[in-house]
Amino acid sequence: MPAAPLRIVLAQIDLLVGDIPGNAERLAQAAATARDDMAADLVLFPELSLTGYPPEDLLLRPSLDLRVDEALARLREVRGITLVFGLPERARDGGLLNAAWAMRDGEVLVRYAKHELPNSQVFDERRYFVPGERPSVFEQQGVRIGLTICEDIWHRAPARAARAAGAELLLNLNASPFHAGKPVERHQVVSARCAETGLPVVYCNLVGGQDELIFDGGSFAMQADGGVALQAPVMEEGLFPLVFDAAAKRFLPAGQAVLPGLEESVYRALVLAVRDYVNKSGFKGVVLGLSGGIDSALTLAVAVDALGPERVRAVMMPYRYTAEISLEDAEAEARTLGVHYSVLSIAPMVEAFSETLAETFAGLGKDKTEENLQARSRGVLLMAISNKLGYLVLTTGNKSEMSVGYATLYGDMAGGFDVLKDVPKTLVFRLCEWRNAQSPDSPPIPQRVIDRPPSAELAPDQKDEDSLPPYPVLDEILRRYIEDDESASTIIAAGFDAATVQRVLRLVDLNEYKRRQAAIGPRITRRGFGKDRRYPIVNGWRIGN
Repeated sequence: MPAAPLRIVLAQIDLLVGDIPGNAERLAQAAATARDDMAADLVLFPELSLTGYPPEDLLLRPSLDLRVDEALARLREVRGITLVFGLPERARDGGLLNAAWAMRDGEVLVRYAKHELPNSQVFDERRYFVPGERPSVFEQQGVRIGLTICEDIWHRAPARAARAAGAELLLNLNASPFHAGKPVERHQVVSARCAETGLPVVYCNLVGGQDELIFDGGSFAMQADGGVALQAPVMEEGLFPLVFDAAAKRFLPAGQAVLPGLEESVYRALVLAVRDYVNKSGFKGVVLGLSGGIDSALTLAVAVDALGPERVRAVMMPYRYTAEISLEDAEAEARTLGVHYSVLSIAPMVEAFSETLAETFAGLGKDKTEENLQARSRGVLLMAISNKLGYLVLTTGNKSEMSVGYATLYGDMAGGFDVLKDVPKTLVFRLCEWRNAQSPDSPPIPQRVIDRPPSAELAPDQKDEDSLPPYPVLDEILRRYIEDDESASTIIAAGFDAATVQRVLRLVDLNEYKRRQAAIGPRITRRGFGKDRRYPIVNGWRIGN
């Protein structure tokens, strides 16, 4: 008789870091659904699915092993389906393993420890784990299945070792964070492993926001010849069934979600990041300052798409330099999206501060101090609303501004989550155009907000480009310096004005102290500020080669 097909379900789920019992219950329920509703023989979960990813120093807590053991007791109750899931496992020598278990009817069929522990960019796995060294293969319905975990698939040795141990199919548990273009990179890497080993691969990825990281899902199954048999959607939870023909050593064709383009993928990533950060942290909703400018308009749209208009409050806080057009546009944005909107003038506060400081500032001319007083007055109002209502303050600074310090500490930087922190200004414009195109009859961002020259409106006739290079130039210099680590001399050699490059890079370096005090925000580029880029605030490094 021909071997029965192997029915696999990819559990692309959103887990809460540190909620070990809650995550175990999620796994048990997903396994039951896969078994009962999809007739699955095996359900595959993401990396470290018991703890969520990344658990960071929670892995150092004394009660970790006890909590994991209690969660495993719950999973041992699941019957009639094989669970392949990730967990931290204590090795015999006391070290900690980033492990995967295959378990059926309470019995552990095989254990695997991650071989390749990433320790760059946003990863710190060598801080916590010791590497595994052996392949792990188990048999299900006549198919010999090898296990790998996330980074393992980006290297040749683990997959080859699994093949040498007899594997006919590879399962890869993942917690692979998003950046623009990452889904395509994953396909390329897995395709290379398939070509090298001649094995088909099932790639199951985590989905959800965790602090500054976004896990985009996008799980897939790839045939040995590199063809994609299943492509799960990005930024969505779900259980995705797959059938493996044991005789043909191929997957039967399954669903094919379309991978979105740049603007859609980034926008949806921001929505997911806001939704998870707010909901997992227990906030009632969000509040933000709505200036009539493009950054706050985009932030408002993202917040509404993430949480619904009933959980979003927008506050316009005008001063004498606020243009009438800004007042009109802010009101139009709030009205279109249906959020609670209020107008609170900061004039009384600014004047009170100025009067209080008049003697201290006697004989000194006006400068950035007076501009910053305006921004800080707005910050005080937003934080007061946050405290009183239990709403998280969303800040609205973009990556271009945060890079060069074009923001006010304890002013427009005051808040808990910066939605655009890793979004360059040029991409802000593109995201606004994309979002408007999704609602052509009622675009949330007035076109003239997109068309107007950006301004902080802290001084008469102020424009961003009075203080900064044009954004297309600025963003390309910043990309080369921050994301690609190019030196000043390399950037200048690429055709950029030397004085401009020196000035921009100097601003980036000088403003590290501001960024250390800034709200976190979702990472959408290859290198954001936070886990990705760790530079000393005080240092003697000189810009040059």
